Amino acid sequence: MKLVIVESPAKAKTIEKYLGEGFVVRASVGHIRDLPKSNKDAVDIEGGYVPRYVVVKEKQKIIDELQSAAKHADEVILATDPDREGEAIAWHLAETIGLKKAKRIVFHEITERAVQEALAHPRLIDDNLRRAQEARRVLDRLFGYDLSGLIWKKVRYGLSAGRVQSPALRILMEREREIRAFVPEKFWVVSAELKTKKGGKFTAICTEEPKAQKEAERILKAVKESPWSVKSVEESEQSRSPRAPFTTSTLQQAASTRLGFSPSRTMGIAQKLYEAGHITYMRTDSTNVAKEAQENLLSVALSEFGKEYVSPRVYKTKSKSAQEAHEAVRPTDSSKRSVGANEEQKKLYELIRARALASQMSDARILRTKIVANISGPTISDFTANGSRIIFDGWLAADPDARGEDVELPKVAAADTLTLVNAQSEGKETQPPSRYSEAGLVKELEKRGIGRPSTYASIIKTLEDRGYVEKQGRTLLPTYTGDVVSSFIETNFSEYISDTFTAEMEDELDEIADGKREYAKTLKSFYTPFQRAVKSKEKIPKITNMGDVPKEFPCPLCSGKMVYKLSKTGRFMSCERFPECLGARKEDGSEIAPPKDIGEACPECKGGKLMEREGRFGRFIACSNYPKCKFVRKDAAEEARGKTGVACPLCKNGEMVERRGRFGVFFSCSNYPACKNAIKARPTGRICSDCGSLMMEGTKTIPERCSNKTCPNHNPHKLGKTK
Repeated sequence: MKLVIVESPAKAKTIEKYLGEGFVVRASVGHIRDLPKSNKDAVDIEGGYVPRYVVVKEKQKIIDELQSAAKHADEVILATDPDREGEAIAWHLAETIGLKKAKRIVFHEITERAVQEALAHPRLIDDNLRRAQEARRVLDRLFGYDLSGLIWKKVRYGLSAGRVQSPALRILMEREREIRAFVPEKFWVVSAELKTKKGGKFTAICTEEPKAQKEAERILKAVKESPWSVKSVEESEQSRSPRAPFTTSTLQQAASTRLGFSPSRTMGIAQKLYEAGHITYMRTDSTNVAKEAQENLLSVALSEFGKEYVSPRVYKTKSKSAQEAHEAVRPTDSSKRSVGANEEQKKLYELIRARALASQMSDARILRTKIVANISGPTISDFTANGSRIIFDGWLAADPDARGEDVELPKVAAADTLTLVNAQSEGKETQPPSRYSEAGLVKELEKRGIGRPSTYASIIKTLEDRGYVEKQGRTLLPTYTGDVVSSFIETNFSEYISDTFTAEMEDELDEIADGKREYAKTLKSFYTPFQRAVKSKEKIPKITNMGDVPKEFPCPLCSGKMVYKLSKTGRFMSCERFPECLGARKEDGSEIAPPKDIGEACPECKGGKLMEREGRFGRFIACSNYPKCKFVRKDAAEEARGKTGVACPLCKNGEMVERRGRFGVFFSCSNYPACKNAIKARPTGRICSDCGSLMMEGTKTIPERCSNKTCPNHNPHKLGKTK
């Protein structure tokens, strides 16, 4: 019997179909080892930046099962994903299970042909690729912990920074400052709706944009009183070539623009399509298409559209980090028009198929047209209309949504008379640069060389989770917290979040993967000066305010001046004389009742006083030494309501209790912060048979599910289970 180990149960299920008898396929359910949460023990810096990995607690049962299966197997084959992360997981599996010279196979699509081809050409684990992932993980840990620790001291407790997230936040804040500094200017747009002799209509815009309403009215009066004619017509035939098949970045951008999917949502849906064998691996910056796949695309284009639509093409990958062995994101079988387990998967598949199919089709031919019209009589600026007509749709036949919003104009000739249907002027203002959308930020990160395909979605998600960015529709809006953190890092560590430094670091990680750079030397060259830079800032003053409050909001207690300060939930107004005066207001100017000493000592830290305060959910009593002491008094009714009677399986001596956080109600161990076990729904008291985690309440259709999101039992309906 041969044992094949992959990451996900869904992937295991698909591969098992192709291997048949003599093979057993098992899933590690992601990473089985990681760095410990405590930075003190995470990395042995003096020993050469050696990471001290620990087994992920929830994975011990899976590891035991894999070890048992490996002992009874004639051969163990590691078939994790074909990237750095997959190589690292394969290495961790080999180290933990005890495999010597473990066989490693990779495939970029889960089809019978690809799996059998991979089995015929096994290799050893690529240590360079694995080390590149390890270097990234260690770099991120050292950067995040050292800089976050300083931010806790100098800005606010609980904030954090990231090696790649911080440059992304800086990009958002640079645009935000441009918007704040922008001074709008007024102008008027004069438009005329015109009709041709044959009844065709089009709208032309005055090339002059008057700065005053009076001038706009003069033009409007003239165009209403004079006859119109076509001054000139300019037509030019242009070819429009198809774009290359999707990379991770372009897929995320197109899915955001056309389907409204966030990058993380796109990657989640694409992962399911890949695991089901419908598309190639979705983390890639290559536009390469295998010869067999190209032939499949050309055959489908020929059968669906005809010979004149077929045009074989090879696309050159722009990214210097791309590996030619990798392929673009494409269907595994382009003849399948629509596949997927739900509507989201079908929509994304259709988008991927349309782009891949169009990439092997003929140019579209378009007639670009510009009509210049004017009146006879008073001298005014010309009116123009720009548009186009499609002469031959070519690749647009496969991807019609790529046409855009070009206006189709009627056919006219110079000197043709025109009839004015309507004319109007509209007052407008010049607009500041727009904020980045998720798709826009992904495009900008790729352009600047910040991050890699596998990290774009997680960068944006991390910024949201930390409260540095809020999503308004598709727009990313930096929060006050994000502003303060970015400003602090830009002021004190600008070198380490610059485009140049971040992009060069990504290149160095790529060089480790290629075996051209040493792991320890690379980390040392970064960390030695970085650690020195962090230590040099230990004596800078703490940021106590974020600027003056408008004079119309005086202190509600002493009527003195107020300043903006940062809280866990955003910005608030505080008396400039704090702590002598405790006057405070919310962001909207409404008064916050000051803390009130109730005359009791804190029962937990002994040195603090119990104060009655106003919070997001009303008045509460807590220790004056917060955040060093997190004691909060609960009344008897609240205490009883919060108890679940379910013992914490992690520390063994705590109880899971109800709590309220930024995102609503959750359940965590009563021994917090000593024990950080937390789940998002009420525990049922039962233990998951697959991973040993707590089971929690689910939905009407799934009454109970595992609290561990990496466990198959977390979404039992997707595995066809009934609980």
